[in-house]
Amino acid sequence: MGVRGIGAALIDLVLPGDCAGCGAPEHPWCPRCRAEVGPPTRPHLPGGPDVLAVGRYTGPLRSALLRYKERGRRDLAAPLGAVLAAALDDAVGPAPVWLVPAPSRPAAARARGGDHVARLCRAVAARRPEVRIARALRLARHVRDSVGLDAEQRAANLAGRVRVRLTAMPSRGTVLLVDDVVTTGATLQTCAAALAGAGAEVQAAIVLCDATGAGRRT
Repeated sequence: MGVRGIGAALIDLVLPGDCAGCGAPEHPWCPRCRAEVGPPTRPHLPGGPDVLAVGRYTGPLRSALLRYKERGRRDLAAPLGAVLAAALDDAVGPAPVWLVPAPSRPAAARARGGDHVARLCRAVAARRPEVRIARALRLARHVRDSVGLDAEQRAANLAGRVRVRLTAMPSRGTVLLVDDVVTTGATLQTCAAALAGAGAEVQAAIVLCDATGAGRRT
């Protein structure tokens, strides 16, 4: 993170009560930015699970996610979890609903003060009594940061490195993968395959942002 990024992060820590999208003095969203969150999309992943995204990776939603993920704005877990929870209405099946967070690299999680996707899942579960969390996936060593990798490189980076914690596997009910952004779909595809290999079928994946450029609106 450069000097400008550090300065922005410090401002976020000192003055966290602004709009997550544009910085106006209204928390968590000003009316204009709240109206720009969405509409949902359904990016298609060949060979992967059905995906429902809250919106495109642009505008206020992208700004809020970056502030939450990279600038330490943990207070945004609740409002981002709220819009993610609303998306469950179009994705859920029989209760209980198990949310399986896509795993983060341990180094990345430490730098962010914890697993940001798992934190989002907890925010969703706080709003939905039928929701449970299964942290059934982890990444093995030597997984690279995926920023800048194309679809083939992302798939190769994850191949054989998504591990299943059998003691944390979801039981009966609906199993949903959760991630912050879908870009090439490699993470969701690999995670779904790992869970299927361990006996848990993923019904769908829900994400905050669609960065594929190929999602169709719902």
